[in-house]
Amino acid sequence: MSMALEILLSVLLLVGSGFVLVGSFGLVKLSDFFKRLHGPTKATTLGVGCILLGSIGYHAWAGDGLGLREVLITLFLFITAPISAHLMSLAALKLDPGQRPRAPGPATDDGKD
Repeated sequence: MSMALEILLSVLLLVGSGFVLVGSFGLVKLSDFFKRLHGPTKATTLGVGCILLGSIGYHAWAGDGLGLREVLITLFLFITAPISAHLMSLAALKLDPGQRPRAPGPATDDGKD
C-alpha cells in the first residue's frame, strides 16, 4: 500500500472518529431534546460516512472489491438518519406543545429570552 493512500485512509478514519466523538458529546451535553437531536443525526452521520469511506478505500486497494456491504450501509445511513430525525422531532412536537421552538421571523422585544 502506498504511503499517500495510507495517510488518506488514516485521515478519513481520524476525521470520522472526531465527528462521532463530537456528535456523542452533543448528545450528552446539550440541554433540550431538539438541540440533542442534531448530535447523532448530523455529526455522527458524517463520522460514520468517513469511516465507511476509509473502509471502502482499504478493501478496494487490498483487492477485495468495492465492498458492497459498506456501500449499502452508507446508503442506508444517509437515507434513514434524516428521516428518523425528522419523525422524532415531529413526535416530540406533538407530545409536548410547550417545547415548541419559537417561530422564525422578525425579532420582537416581548421580554422573553
